[in-house]
Amino acid sequence: MFERLRDALRAALDAATPPGDLRDLARQMREAVVEAKVAVQEMREALGRTEGELALERHRLADAERRGRLAGEIQDRETVEIAERFAPRHRARVAVLERKLAAQRDELALAERDLGEMQAQLGRAERDRPADEAGRSA
Repeated sequence: MFERLRDALRAALDAATPPGDLRDLARQMREAVVEAKVAVQEMREALGRTEGELALERHRLADAERRGRLAGEIQDRETVEIAERFAPRHRARVAVLERKLAAQRDELALAERDLGEMQAQLGRAERDRPADEAGRSA
């Protein structure tokens, strides 16, 4: 997702722009940073949803295991069989959600780093722009 924004930002920075285009270039860079901020926020929200799903699934797994154990203590074979059928499903779902959560955290860390780089580039471009415009107009 961020590759397109980062590439556009780099291309804009690397392009030799005439003085009249510098304001437009800065505007495009600001828009790219805003889009990146929105994307990072959406990633954080998705991460939160996955954390909630994982907590719920862990709870379901614990319930299935507890019910199976309690049913075994009272010789309720039918409930034990049901618990034995559902516990592995919940365990597998927990494993998938844990991997998903790890991947989302890694992706978020990359996106936040990319956003930081984009913001630094924008800051440098805005800071250096007046000097460039003054030098070119002279």
